[in-house]
Amino acid sequence: MTPPLLEVRHLKKSFPVKEGLLMRAKNFNQAVNDISLFIQPGETLGLVGESGCGKSTLGRCLVRLYQPDQGQILFNGKDINTHNKPERKQYRSAVQMIFQDPLESLNSRHTIEQILTEPFAIHRIGDRKWRLKRVQVLLDLVGLPSDSTSRYPFEFSGGQRQRIGIARAIALGPELIVCDEAVSALDVSIQSQIINLLLDLQVEFNMAYLFISHDLAVVKHFSDRVAVMYLGRIVETADSETIYTNQKHPYTKSLIDSIPVPDPHHKANQFILQGDIPSAINPPSGCHFNTRCPKVMPVCKIDEPKLRVESSSHSFSCHLD
Repeated sequence: MTPPLLEVRHLKKSFPVKEGLLMRAKNFNQAVNDISLFIQPGETLGLVGESGCGKSTLGRCLVRLYQPDQGQILFNGKDINTHNKPERKQYRSAVQMIFQDPLESLNSRHTIEQILTEPFAIHRIGDRKWRLKRVQVLLDLVGLPSDSTSRYPFEFSGGQRQRIGIARAIALGPELIVCDEAVSALDVSIQSQIINLLLDLQVEFNMAYLFISHDLAVVKHFSDRVAVMYLGRIVETADSETIYTNQKHPYTKSLIDSIPVPDPHHKANQFILQGDIPSAINPPSGCHFNTRCPKVMPVCKIDEPKLRVESSSHSFSCHLD
């Protein structure tokens, strides 16, 4: 098996919840709780789950916007916490991120030329003439006109702004891009255009993606493997086909069953979720899903289920046989 491009081992990240007059941390929001996963070179790993389950926090840990509390992130076999200053800079160019809101992620006071030349300036790549030529190449790659350089982000539509964000992400030739809900804020017709663009760029540059989304229909089309996340933990991981046809965890079943079916005679089954996701500040004991699971057993409220390996590409954590 090819060594993974990126490997996450037992990663944890929590945020203090400050209370009282002195604003002291009395509790912690356990956003990422003991997560392990890997991504192969050129692979797309879909990460799905409800809002608030910790998907974006995990993505931000991978690009070093957040510093994890515990665990390891290995890139090309090396722990990024052991990087020296040049290695940290190289890692930041090799792992990029596309954000959910393209308007918020682009500096509204900068022109597109300034936005797209900034990565080269930070990493001291090329002179001004070379950088301007490279900007033209980037705009062409993402399907934007060459005269866009003097315009500002607010002059573009949402889909065009996301194309600018993609151009910025691929500027330094990354090996991995974290796509954090990269198409969720766009119209459906624009979503398909952006997804096709990402697929074309992946083939051309052999990039890997961590594709974070709550839209399972999009994830099925886009991903090679899928990891399902619930309340800070990965509950099931498998190839895309297995997740959609032979899922084992009840939470995964409920997510698959929630996908709309364009058939008025389709009958919804028993795995439709009830209630809200519990608080990550005080999660349930045992299996975190036990408060919403339609097949909960007494053991689920006491013991945390261990990871079970169904096959080389399929694992899940559940007490059910």
